Amino acid sequence: MHSNRYLYWMTFVAVNGGLMFGLNMGGIAGATNMIKEGFSLTDGGLGTVAAIMTVGCLLGALFTGRFADRYGRRRVMLVTAVMYIISALGCATASSVVLLDFFRLTTGLAVGATSVVAPMYISEISPAARRGRLVSFNQFAITIGILLAYVFDYLLIDLGPNSWRYMLAVPALFGVIYLIFLCISFPESPRWLYAHGFREEAKSVMRRIGGEEFVQHDMAEIEGSLREEKTREKVRFSELFRGSIGRIVLIGTLLAGLQQITGINAVIMFAPDIFQAAGVGGDTALANAMLVGLVNFLMTIVALWLVDRAGRKSLLLWGAVGMVVSLGFLTWQFMLPVQNHLAVLVAVLIYIAFFAASFSPVMWVVISEIYPTRIKALAMSFSTAVSWACTFLTVQFTPIISLAGMEWLFGIFALLSLVALVFVKVWIPETKGKTLEQIETELGL
Repeated sequence: MHSNRYLYWMTFVAVNGGLMFGLNMGGIAGATNMIKEGFSLTDGGLGTVAAIMTVGCLLGALFTGRFADRYGRRRVMLVTAVMYIISALGCATASSVVLLDFFRLTTGLAVGATSVVAPMYISEISPAARRGRLVSFNQFAITIGILLAYVFDYLLIDLGPNSWRYMLAVPALFGVIYLIFLCISFPESPRWLYAHGFREEAKSVMRRIGGEEFVQHDMAEIEGSLREEKTREKVRFSELFRGSIGRIVLIGTLLAGLQQITGINAVIMFAPDIFQAAGVGGDTALANAMLVGLVNFLMTIVALWLVDRAGRKSLLLWGAVGMVVSLGFLTWQFMLPVQNHLAVLVAVLIYIAFFAASFSPVMWVVISEIYPTRIKALAMSFSTAVSWACTFLTVQFTPIISLAGMEWLFGIFALLSLVALVFVKVWIPETKGKTLEQIETELGL
């Protein structure tokens, strides 16, 4: 029986990009108040510091597909690792809010590229029976990064008014480790190698992944896909919006957008502020935020266990139901004159739990599966860019909406979660246990 060790090594290295994603996304949470005071920012200015990273994410995601197709998945990952190191050090040493915004934007470029290339790479190296779980490991790594960011924020918060600089420097250390991993026995995607004429190299990688049987089975399907692609014109951006391809890209893009506008990054980035609004003190609020990171981490493990058992659509449906209920409860709590601190904490944790076990990893699995190989890089870039645009709007306006009352913020997220529930029920197909080629055929592509 063939060992899966090499497959897991490749997946482990790839998901370190997700770890960097989470460290940078969560690391700002403990630093917001110090940054606001240190640079004398308004609520809108603070929202920009938090949200500008997502503008970089949008740009990085939008252009990564083309680069990944031209230069390879591995080279894109190497570039992002270097960008993570430089941007983290830049944020930590920024002498003005303009420089801080610039380096946060640079971080976003790397995060956006990672959000496209990591699930793309993993989906291309994975056997069909394990693809859902392996792609979900990328989201699992993101939750680990968020949890570690909260822990480091908590440990560093008492180092003085400039402790936020140490918080934002943490990703540089992990970026160095990621770069080293990428340079040690980390191959290019076999599908990319084969598509660019490196047939023997592709077979060698696939042989190490799953043995000769895997080579024979998947290589035949790759060859068939490539032969079919040669009979078609080169994919153009406009093709993403036409015919059956346009329908699938619309479905995937709406799912990607709904993943974000249901509020997850607002809760992740502003968790301490949410708890402070409920009357919880500063250090205790950050400790509660660590619980958010821990539940996010633990429930992603549940998603990894369920995604190839229960199926993608079932997890999305149950996740949406839990999100609607918990966000509705939070809306009601903040409409009261005085909030029950424990009830707010429990409701936030329930929201995080249902999101982490469903939309958090499953969205990436679904879009990496439903997009055909010929347009996958471009389509994933587009969908991920739209996702980041939604993230920017959510994070930018969260501090402003919160001024009117947290009940407005959570009420909007609850309504959008209800929209997500209906959308999944009507439009999302089940892709569990099917090869990428089977999914293309069933979707009429």
